[in-house]
Amino acid sequence: MAHQTQQTLGIIGGMSWESTESYYRLINEGVKNQLGGLHSADLLIHSVDFAPVSALQAQGAWGEMGVMMASSGKRLQAAGAKGLLIATNTMHKLVDDVQAATDLPLIHIADATIDAIKKQNLSKIALLGTQFTMTQDFYKQRLIDAGLEVLIPTEDKRAEVHRIIYEELCQGQFVDSSRAYYRQVIKDSIATGAEGVILGCTEIGLLITQADSPIPVFDTTAIHAAAAVDFLLADVAL
Repeated sequence: MAHQTQQTLGIIGGMSWESTESYYRLINEGVKNQLGGLHSADLLIHSVDFAPVSALQAQGAWGEMGVMMASSGKRLQAAGAKGLLIATNTMHKLVDDVQAATDLPLIHIADATIDAIKKQNLSKIALLGTQFTMTQDFYKQRLIDAGLEVLIPTEDKRAEVHRIIYEELCQGQFVDSSRAYYRQVIKDSIATGAEGVILGCTEIGLLITQADSPIPVFDTTAIHAAAAVDFLLADVAL
C-alpha cells in the first residue's frame, strides 16, 4: 500500500470528449495497474464545448483560442492541479499560452511520443492528424528538432484524413471505409520509407490500432496517458 499521495493532474479536455473519455479510462487503468486495489487517478478535468473551438480552428483564430486555453489552465491551477495535460494534439499549438498563464509543468504530447519512438530506434516516421498538426511547425518541427524525419500524406490525402477526424471520429462515428482509407495511407507512407506511424490526433486511436498497420503505430493518446500516470505517481512509493 502506497503512503505518499499522488500529484493532482489537471486536464484540459473536451476537444473532443470522445478522446478525453479515452484519456480518463487509460490514466485510471494505469494508476490501478501500478497501485492495485481500489486506487484511481487524482484528476481535475475542464471539458470545454468543442463546437465553438472547432469553428475558431477553421477560422484560424488561434489568438482567441489561446486566451481560452490560458483561462482553462488558470482555472485548473486554482482548483489545485500540480501539473497540466492538454488532451488533444492540435491544441498543443497553444502550449506557450497555457504555460505563460500558469507556473505548472505541462506534459507535452509530442515529447512523450518522441520518447516512445526513440525507444524503438526509429528515425523516419509518418504523421497523421488534423491539417494543423500535419502541416504546421508547432508539432512537426518538434519532431524534426528531436532528429526525426517526418513524412506526411499528399495534399488530397491530408484533406480526407482531416475530414474523417472532424466529421466522423469527433462525432463518435467509426466507418469501415474510413478505416480502410487510413490503412491505405499508412501503406503509402511505408512506400516512401516510413518506419513507424504517429496517430497524431487523439481520436485516430479510436479507429486504428496496431492490427491495422504493418509498421509500429504510436497512439499519442495512449502514450500521453502513460506519461500522465508517470507524473501522478512520481512521489508515490510503488
